[in-house]
Amino acid sequence: MISRLSVSIVRACLRDGRGGSPTAVLDEAPLSDEERCRIPVLAGTSHAVFVAVRGSAVSLRFFTAEGELPACGHGTVAALALLAERAGGAEYRGTLRAAGRSFAGWAVREGARVRAAFEPGPVELREPTAAECGLVLSALGVGSDTLAPGARVASVGRERLLVPVRSRSGLAALAPDFGQLRSACDRFGLLGCYVYSVPTRSGRIAARMFAPSIGVPEDIANANSTACLAADLAERGVTGIAVDMGDSLGSPATITATARPGAAVQVGGTAEVTDVILPS
Repeated sequence: MISRLSVSIVRACLRDGRGGSPTAVLDEAPLSDEERCRIPVLAGTSHAVFVAVRGSAVSLRFFTAEGELPACGHGTVAALALLAERAGGAEYRGTLRAAGRSFAGWAVREGARVRAAFEPGPVELREPTAAECGLVLSALGVGSDTLAPGARVASVGRERLLVPVRSRSGLAALAPDFGQLRSACDRFGLLGCYVYSVPTRSGRIAARMFAPSIGVPEDIANANSTACLAADLAERGVTGIAVDMGDSLGSPATITATARPGAAVQVGGTAEVTDVILPS
């Protein structure tokens, strides 16, 4: 069955037209979950998105090699880019559905690329426990000289730890123990750990997302965690951010997000359909 599928490769969350996170996007098909998990492996991507169009609504399912995810931000951007390309015209708007909820998504064509955004849903924030911080920060290799105030646990469907560090250079130097990090995240039910530099006055940030528990030691781009960070920073007066990711992996990516207290978070990026793997 897998050999008969057409798979589009979309680079999601480009930075100045370069890099981005390669994502496999394909139409819904009668596959087992095990077969779905093989798609990103065969396509050479970290994630795969399955798209089912039913009238005016679009359902999305997200998989890594380890299993299904309730949500995937850069995967949603990739799906929107492909939907916009198929629809033609300058703009695309639709109602998307994933993990039992419906939300708005939209895209604007800009030459060969598409600028896409969506509303990831309510963000839940809480203070991390001492045990969570102790084990996760140790696995990350983040010490008191690197750590900045304001670590939070955030969720848009699944919890992850947001960890601020004092500088981009400190962020770039991180070399986590992925075995320990996976054990720590599994113990506390965390999706992973999103480490970010203190925002500049303009809202520019660098970040790295480590998620070995879902088979992604480091993610090139993570839009849902960026949405979580935007919601957290909105409570401190920062209403718009642009987050650079992927540099440590040689694939620069940028995710943008806006948030205001009491209003819906919006997150997105620029994407491009770069290849189509046709059935053999």
